[in-house]
This record gives sequence, structure tokens and C-alpha cells, in this order.
Amino acid sequence: MAVLRTIITVIFGLVCLAITVLILMQEGKQNGLGSLGGGSTETYWAKNKGRSAEGFALKATRILAFVFIILAIVLNINF
Repeated sequence: MAVLRTIITVIFGLVCLAITVLILMQEGKQNGLGSLGGGSTETYWAKNKGRSAEGFALKATRILAFVFIILAIVLNINF
């Protein structure tokens, strides 16, 4: 059981590192001063964001966050 716990801990550390990198790579959600003029958010970029690298990063972050929570729960169980 100690070997399994060590393997899960290493995977947990890698997931933590991956989430940190993905979050730091993402752009902010704020529009800055561009939103003061009433600029439309319905642009081509906004409509197709899910197919871009930014959309992939968002999906990957969500999946890794879920894995992070599951691994944290598993590591907290005393077995």
C-alpha cells in the first residue's frame, strides 16, 4: 500500500504543476478599457473560442481540477 500511496502522491504533484502552468498561460477575462466604449463581445473570436488553444487550456484546466480533487480525497483516506 505504501508504494501505491507514493505513486498517487507523485501523480498528485504532477497534476498540481500542470494546473499551475495552465492557469498561468490563460488570458484574463477582463476587457480593460476596451469595454468602456460598449464594444460587442459577439466577435468571431468569442464564438469560436472553444476550438482555439485558449479553449483547450480551459477544458484541460477543468479536467485537471477534477482529477486534483479526486486525488486529494483518495490521499486523505487512511488505508
